[in-house]
Amino acid sequence: MRRRDLLGWLAGASVVWPLAAGAQQKQPVIGFLSGTSAQRYAPFFAAFHAALAEGGFVEGKNIAIEYRWAEGAFDRLPAMAEDLVRRRVDVIVTSGGSVAALAAKNATDAIPTVFLAGDDPVAVGLVASLARPSGNRTGISFLVVQLNLKRLELLSELVPQAQTIGLLINPTNPTAAGRIVAQIEAAASRKKIALPVLRASSDSEIDAALAAFAAQHVDALLIGNDPFFNAERERFIALAVRYRIPVSYEAAEAVRAGGLISYGASFPAIYRQLGLYTAKVLKGAKPAELPVEQPTKFELAINLKTATALGLTVPQSLLAGAGEVIE
Repeated sequence: MRRRDLLGWLAGASVVWPLAAGAQQKQPVIGFLSGTSAQRYAPFFAAFHAALAEGGFVEGKNIAIEYRWAEGAFDRLPAMAEDLVRRRVDVIVTSGGSVAALAAKNATDAIPTVFLAGDDPVAVGLVASLARPSGNRTGISFLVVQLNLKRLELLSELVPQAQTIGLLINPTNPTAAGRIVAQIEAAASRKKIALPVLRASSDSEIDAALAAFAAQHVDALLIGNDPFFNAERERFIALAVRYRIPVSYEAAEAVRAGGLISYGASFPAIYRQLGLYTAKVLKGAKPAELPVEQPTKFELAINLKTATALGLTVPQSLLAGAGEVIE
């Protein structure tokens, strides 16, 4: 290329390049804050990504996602939330317990936030009401704490001779733990069932708690709602087999892995709801105008093989109401 032509081309390019750069739109960024771990919750996050894609957003194509995983260490969540705020993400999405949603709430009242909360979001102070959340937050509430009463009833029906049912909670998740204990203690008292309560927030503490329950000769065990406990379902299943304790879980995934019984919302379904709501907010919907959604699908899952190994006969009434029976 001749020198004169090259100078002319560069002059033209100096005009075109800024125009092209100006024409490019900023890629929105989601700040994903979770009290859980990416590996243990991978099937649920797959449902979240699929729902985002339904709404027109694909990670690496037209959105970016900044992930913050607390790995069950809930005390790390406030700093993680503040970091996402400093990075000026376009929307914050929280999962893995109300504690993550509360960390986001304390970090910002400006960035739109879509939460996945197990507890009542009004009771814990996340929103003003389910129908009219107000502020910068909305999301999905999957009622795990409220469903504990149903879980206790089902466990009592499956183990009708149970006079002592243990309850395990995570003390580092104080909002959920306190409400779980209050609800279950009241229900157990009405049924004249003794309810020893133990606490665990690490693998070693889970091991010690199950050994202690076995030493107390509990007739059955209710695992409190907690993202860390959900991630440790394989540990619970192995310990339940070792000590021959009938255990009730929150999620059907535990029953598919060898656990005895579970009742609760479908986790893939609620993570799909989370993805759809996030897509709406990315398209400009105001969180204050989006009512907090609740699950529409609940699952009763029973593992007959595990029941047989424990010497339990599953009542026909339970089998008839189960959405999933594993033989």
